[in-house]
Amino acid sequence: MFDDAAAVTAEGLEALFPVLSRVGAGGDSDQERVDQLAVLERVKSAVAAAQVRVTAAFVDSQERVAQAWRERARECSDAGDFDGWRAARAQALAASFDDDGTGHSGRQPAAPRRSRRPSGMTGVAAQVALARHESPVRGAAHVRLALTLTRDLPHTLAALEAGELSEWRAQLVVNETASLTSEQRSLVDAEVVGPLSDTGGTAGRVGSLGDRELARRVRAVAYRVDAASVMARAVRAESERRVTIRPAPDTMAYVTALLPVAQAVAAHAALTAAADTARAAGDERGKGQVMADTFVTRITGQAAADAVPVEVQLVMSDRALLAGDATPAQLAGYGTVPAAWARTLLVGSGPGHAQGSDEAQVWLRRLYSHPATGTLVAMDSTRRTFDGGLRRYLLARDVGTCRTPWCDAPARHVDHVRDHAQGGPTTDTNGQGVCVRCNHTKQLPGFTAETLPTCQPGAPHAVRTTTPTGHTYTSHAPPLLPGQDRGAVSAGVARSIASTGRARSA
Repeated sequence: MFDDAAAVTAEGLEALFPVLSRVGAGGDSDQERVDQLAVLERVKSAVAAAQVRVTAAFVDSQERVAQAWRERARECSDAGDFDGWRAARAQALAASFDDDGTGHSGRQPAAPRRSRRPSGMTGVAAQVALARHESPVRGAAHVRLALTLTRDLPHTLAALEAGELSEWRAQLVVNETASLTSEQRSLVDAEVVGPLSDTGGTAGRVGSLGDRELARRVRAVAYRVDAASVMARAVRAESERRVTIRPAPDTMAYVTALLPVAQAVAAHAALTAAADTARAAGDERGKGQVMADTFVTRITGQAAADAVPVEVQLVMSDRALLAGDATPAQLAGYGTVPAAWARTLLVGSGPGHAQGSDEAQVWLRRLYSHPATGTLVAMDSTRRTFDGGLRRYLLARDVGTCRTPWCDAPARHVDHVRDHAQGGPTTDTNGQGVCVRCNHTKQLPGFTAETLPTCQPGAPHAVRTTTPTGHTYTSHAPPLLPGQDRGAVSAGVARSIASTGRARSA
């Protein structure tokens, strides 16, 4: 059924969907269901291997295009044509995976010198991300995985294709050998994974290993092959220290600091000592609660953990705020929170609120959403520049998230959909919130964006992006309050209009 050449085309692969949709729909025995699960897991790995090969082939093809543009840039440079050199260099960057367009595309090994691997902030990584419905960061990671497996880890790629390794475990092998040279990675690959045997397994029997054991074995061989790479990894890891935040269930969040181990232990010891002191003095809070509150007060400098002195943007309906409605609110940088919790945050009472603490000020700004679609349509602002009320409007409309499909990164930039240099106006319809990476990517040659006209009042703001290969992707502004009952809102608006009409006629 899938033997001919047409089966491996995009159209031929579409035929897999109706086949897979029938799996599990029949009256199979439990033994057969378990067998199906095992085979489907191998199929997932084989599909991942196919994506690796396709991605590597795409990168190599684009690299040839980039090389031609680099030759053109050199010709323009020799001829003193600065504008031609700049345009050709931009084209080379759009087609290369390397950040500076020099054509290394991840071939260089990590080294102690001050250099960094390509971040993938190029057109190649962006197109891979869009095709896989992933964020640009994940798209760049997929490209690095594909290049490393196809160039340096042939046994790992073969194990992935045979279903012996999952895509995640293949990624573990790549991660643990990241600081090695290409030759050293191949040595580790041969020793830990090895070639496939006649029975389908690998010489290293990696198919039976869990995540931790596989990483441990790869790491041990990598340390032996190049002990100096251990120090190189430590130096690189220290340069990547950072603080991140991500949502947790029940209106909580994780603030995570990636630190050198000595600093991390010292910070934890200081919080532990503060908690022990407070508990010894009769503080009724639990040790973990005291540590968390001390963490907040020492970082922010405020007297109490709940007196937040910085701006926290909370979006909720007027009925939820004033009439006890249950429509969930939206907290910028976090997501959906219960209406009752949002009211408690605003009035400054309830569990966890420190008695007698200085409460933060609460400011209200009116936002107007369409009653049927929930799309933000107006705000208390008349300015039309991206650095004032219009910026706040656009960030509120796009809920502070990058508008590139599947990106989900915080919107750090508010920029024109159609570039200002091309006559794009500075208006709400021609503005959108984007992350730094996506804003730089859309400036590359071959990428275009346009605002789609709306066919009905209140329709979500829509932007269509076209990539150099001609593929198009459309993003829509999300509803301001996704949990709101639109039917009830529309009915209430209709009743209000009818009452107004009767009053005028009287």
